[in-house]
Amino acid sequence: RRWWVTLTPILLITFPAATQYFMWEKMRLPIGATFCVMTLHFGQWMNRVFNFYYWAWFPVNFTAPGLMIPSAIFLDVTLMMTGSYMFTALFGGMGWSLLFYPANWTWLAPFHLAFKHPSGPLMSIADLMGMEYVRSATPEYIR
Repeated sequence: RRWWVTLTPILLITFPAATQYFMWEKMRLPIGATFCVMTLHFGQWMNRVFNFYYWAWFPVNFTAPGLMIPSAIFLDVTLMMTGSYMFTALFGGMGWSLLFYPANWTWLAPFHLAFKHPSGPLMSIADLMGMEYVRSATPEYIR
């Protein structure tokens, strides 16, 4: 969880970049990264809803995937404006990673609201979620 903001954009740029290359070279459509990210998000949501919620009864808002759509749009716009893979890799890749955290502020913001717990302490909703759904430190494959 600590490296979520850093590792997610680095690991997720490979598939959109490959799809962007294919769609730009073969069809001259600058929508490859956005198309790939939209299909990845659809698959992630289906996985999280069916596997986490319906199968394990785990709250869906604990497992929401990182939002990459604004980053993908920026990557496609960079390719469309420059037409160069080098500039897209330099500036689009940098914008891809820099837009990731601000794009997720909209769905993370409600978890930072203050909440007065009935037993007394004032805490954020994220803290309350962590107290109500305690995870053990043992990995799943050992349990």
